[in-house]
Amino acid sequence: MFDYAFGRDLDRLIRISLDEDLPAHDVTTLALGVGDRPAEAALLAKQACTISGLAVARRVFAIVDPGVSFEGRWRDGMSVPSGTELAVIAGRADSLLAAERTALNLLQRLAGIATATRRLVDAVADLPCIVLDTRKTTPGWRLLEKAAVRDGGGVNHRFSLSDGVLIKDNHVRLAGGVRAAVTAVRSRTLPGTRIEVEAGTLAEVAAAIEAGADVVLLDNADPALARQAVQLTAGRAILELSGGITAANARAMAESGADCLSSGALTHSAPAIDISLEFR
Repeated sequence: MFDYAFGRDLDRLIRISLDEDLPAHDVTTLALGVGDRPAEAALLAKQACTISGLAVARRVFAIVDPGVSFEGRWRDGMSVPSGTELAVIAGRADSLLAAERTALNLLQRLAGIATATRRLVDAVADLPCIVLDTRKTTPGWRLLEKAAVRDGGGVNHRFSLSDGVLIKDNHVRLAGGVRAAVTAVRSRTLPGTRIEVEAGTLAEVAAAIEAGADVVLLDNADPALARQAVQLTAGRAILELSGGITAANARAMAESGADCLSSGALTHSAPAIDISLEFR
């Protein structure tokens, strides 16, 4: 999923990360005097995972040294068992060592997100319910982390505040109520603009539907409340469940009949995958 160009934004992030890790020179490799030796190493997944960020890791090595060869054995979006060689990399020893940590930081984090997403997607695979991410991403990493969600089989919610209308609880307070908020947005947006409204209770779900919301985001519900909300919406609006969604409870939540589940944990709490760079 990273094969398309992120352009200068990705290169900027990589260069910032490299500068952070290598502000001057690698004193260890320099002192050993082995930097100019030809070397070969493998990226090894030490646990089962869904791959994401492999193309980004390739870009890290290319920025450090265009002469490094990077042979990917798998592609982003594929699931592999523990012990899988993801890629074989060859070049000067100092180049491989200079790129190692930055490449692994990116790869481990993004594979972690893809793997967490895949678990959630698999939990509801046979149900008509999609898995969405949120804007709870690492600053500067949003494009990468949302691509990792797609690698795991999930679907991206809006990328930014500019991408769609989502009336949240603070907007409702500022506007003076759900109906007032929806009416104000309708009057200032183009016809056909999809309006989503956050709700925390059945009363708020009803108010959002009566106000003409296209999507209702029910926050922090349990399966019983979710089933009641499904009955209340009765197809008049898309129902999204959010808050506390995990692989353990996703199926019960989806069986309520909700249209989608959104999880901020996919990007803010996914554990990194154990991946190492091992020299031959």
